Amino acid sequence: VIVALLPHYAFGVYNVGYQAHLASGLATDFWPMIWTGLKTVVPIVVVVYAFGFAWETLFASVRKHEMSEGVLVTCALLPLTLPPTIPLWQAALGISFGIVIGKEIFGGTGRNFLNPALTGRAFLYFAYPVQNSGDAVWTVLSGAQTAPVDAFTGATPLSIAAVTERFGDVHTALADAGYSTSKLFFGLYPGSIGGTTTFLCVVGAAFLIILGIANYRIIFGCLIGLLSTAFLLNLLAAEGSMPYLSMNPLVHLMSGGAMFAFVYMATDPVSAAHMQGARWVFGFGIGALTILIRVFNPAFPEGVGLAVLFMNLFAPLLDHLEIKIKLRRRVPNV
Repeated sequence: VIVALLPHYAFGVYNVGYQAHLASGLATDFWPMIWTGLKTVVPIVVVVYAFGFAWETLFASVRKHEMSEGVLVTCALLPLTLPPTIPLWQAALGISFGIVIGKEIFGGTGRNFLNPALTGRAFLYFAYPVQNSGDAVWTVLSGAQTAPVDAFTGATPLSIAAVTERFGDVHTALADAGYSTSKLFFGLYPGSIGGTTTFLCVVGAAFLIILGIANYRIIFGCLIGLLSTAFLLNLLAAEGSMPYLSMNPLVHLMSGGAMFAFVYMATDPVSAAHMQGARWVFGFGIGALTILIRVFNPAFPEGVGLAVLFMNLFAPLLDHLEIKIKLRRRVPNV
């Protein structure tokens, strides 16, 4: 998983620097942008790993067991979901909450029922919404620039879709903001450090599925749930309804961190469903809930993080139901 995430970090460093120079009116030369990205991303990663390993070491020492390698993945995932402007103390608090409250109090790795990285991210979002939501948090300003230039809004595709006025066309609004299909697919827009690029998520998904690390049923279940729910809402859209209802399902998929969560968060082997049939339902629920949260709660335009955590709660029940159904079919034949 860490190997699959390395390209996301490389992309994150570039995109953070690119968006910072674009917003600050600086030249978009490659190496200066890389330097800006490194100065922003590396401290966040160092702080997250330092506090993550500190907590893991403490609990391993108290419980007298070996440290779990799962902390490597948790600490690698969280920074990629954060805005580049997040204060370092909040990054430390987020990983601390994710590991301690999301995992260790339940007994450690293998016993947690929530994804630790997403637990920490959700905590930061609701505890400190000013630094973790809105349009201003996704772009670092460089040089003497202290406020975005007039021609630069910093709005993400999902925030634009959420505020499109009634009777407006969401696709026209995105096009006017410069969000072409290629920009959405490759993720070159303001957003979390490494979760905006659908292209790298597809590559990472193929890599993890081929190696047997990620279960394809969960990923495809997520895709089916997102695309089918968005398509159904398209059919329900009428003149005068919310523009978000008519948003193309593929635009939904390529906007925000949906694909990133499907590939790297939903497939967590501990907090996901384990039975083969339950995995399809688990993934479908994540995809469907992502669309429902996005469309009907404009105040929370992303939605995929909450969708994964919500389905984490139902994963044991889905596994139990499948086992019960299979046992009921076998008993008469014994």
